Amino acid sequence: MGPPGREGRGTPTQNDGKTLLANGGNADMRSEHDRVCPVERAGALDAGFRRWLQNPRRILAPCVREGMVALDVGCGPGFFTLPMAEMVGTTGRVFAVDLQEGMLEKLRDKIIGTPLEDRIVLRKCTEDSLGVTEPVDFVLLFYMVHEVPDKDGFFRQIAGVLKPTGSVLVVEPPVHVSKSAFETTLRIAEAAGLRRSQGPRVTLSKTAILQKG
Repeated sequence: MGPPGREGRGTPTQNDGKTLLANGGNADMRSEHDRVCPVERAGALDAGFRRWLQNPRRILAPCVREGMVALDVGCGPGFFTLPMAEMVGTTGRVFAVDLQEGMLEKLRDKIIGTPLEDRIVLRKCTEDSLGVTEPVDFVLLFYMVHEVPDKDGFFRQIAGVLKPTGSVLVVEPPVHVSKSAFETTLRIAEAAGLRRSQGPRVTLSKTAILQKG
């Protein structure tokens, strides 16, 4: 695993545009954008109707507590990051990781000059690392694991930063991920040292909680 990106509260890290989450370091930026929601469509991720269907606080409530260190992988423009930062409070911290610099810039613009700026650390992943090595209490993987080519390596990195008492919430979409594909993902997570349990109900989604085991 290579060195993590440069930390900076409210400041995205820089790399050459290739990322583990997008393409395993084997494709260019066009392939990266083919796999994920492009920055130009970021507004859809913040749409009001989504908050009605997927209320962040309700989804995160069983897992996130004040004082926690949390990790939001594939944070986008911060749909879950901002409520998560409010929930961990002034003694907590949230690492917001995304493979697109533009998404991190949109999130930075939302938090700059606000109290949340001191709680959120923006990180851009590299081709061989999440960019986070600090121990975390909670990891959110919302609608993004199906975009990861190397799921084995990905979950081993997640297990590596998760505290012994920490938890991971995996949520996958109904159309892109079949029941068998989700089961395969969970088996890969178990092989990486994470045991599974029932996740919370999220509208039309497949969910699981992962913990060290």
